[in-house]
Amino acid sequence: MARYGKEHKQATRQRIIETAGRRFKRDGIDGSGISTLMADAGLTNGAFYAHFASKDDLVATAVTDQLRAQYANVIEQAAPGIAGVEQIVRWYLSPRHRDSPDEGCPSAALLDEIGRCGDETKQAYTDGVLAVVDGIAARLAPADPRSVHTRTLSVYAMMVGTLQLSRALADQRLSDELLDEGIRNALTLLGIQESR
Repeated sequence: MARYGKEHKQATRQRIIETAGRRFKRDGIDGSGISTLMADAGLTNGAFYAHFASKDDLVATAVTDQLRAQYANVIEQAAPGIAGVEQIVRWYLSPRHRDSPDEGCPSAALLDEIGRCGDETKQAYTDGVLAVVDGIAARLAPADPRSVHTRTLSVYAMMVGTLQLSRALADQRLSDELLDEGIRNALTLLGIQESR
């Protein structure tokens, strides 16, 4: 039987992590069994334990990966300073983000389940969210990001709740209005005058 190299194993592990992250955000952690997660990655159930000690191990790893991707794709790509903060807020509370939960923020998709997870997942989530918040705070107050850390975390929490509620509303117009109001509220709480 041929053995795969280290690079192949790492690539396979990353594929499992990425597909699991999307599935978790779409169907929830509890609604995503190992069989489904492995099928999404194009693998058999038996391959799971070659990469992860348990489903909890995969959940913590996927949460870390999803928040790292959010940081790389949203926070790092935003303009410096206040303009970047406004870009982040507008991306987060956009209809596109609302309508694409499996491609979006793990907070809005999984927060209630993460709260019921074990310490490893909660720590992974905490570390990832604080990195996102620190990235926003560094744009908001470059000279002293710690001075706006708690306020930024609070606004992030408000944005997560706004996005969750907008996804749950059956009335599309009301959902859109909620997102628009959420943008105004977030910018006001961050002390930013809307540019549009």
